[in-house]
Amino acid sequence: MAETISVGACTILQVEAWPETQAAFEAELSRQLDAALPAAFGEAVPVGAWLAVRIAPRRFWLIGEDESQPRLSIDPALGCSVSLGEGRMRLRLSGPRTFDILKACVAIDWESPQARPGSALQTGFHHVPVLLLRTGADACDILAPRSFTQSLVDWLTDIAASYDGRTDGNRQPA
Repeated sequence: MAETISVGACTILQVEAWPETQAAFEAELSRQLDAALPAAFGEAVPVGAWLAVRIAPRRFWLIGEDESQPRLSIDPALGCSVSLGEGRMRLRLSGPRTFDILKACVAIDWESPQARPGSALQTGFHHVPVLLLRTGADACDILAPRSFTQSLVDWLTDIAASYDGRTDGNRQPA
């Protein structure tokens, strides 16, 4: 198989503003991170060793490569924070057929501007919510519930195997 799939833990800190404090919350979070926050839903921006992703209008995920936590002090009058890392795993996919494999699993137009490298897309794999981070032209990370990770790896490996030896971009019939 030309594609690689690796699995690892990741740190995810979810921070969210209360509806009436969104502007003040975002200003304070931006100040604490010393960086501009993603402006649009699905936008991901590097913030030091972290990736900040706007998941919803008032909600951000701060995603790290290791087990460290960002040093934030969220004022409870402005919003809240919760660690999600223990419940999620990161699957890293890379290789020339990465998006052919993903097309067999999810209905995402990988050629659209919304799916360009650096974007974040929420979707479902077999009715299980996941976050896809397009990390390159031939690479994507999947943040999935820990309990679903092995099934997802098996599924992706089976689909990748159906492309082995093919040069026409099509899967072998089952």
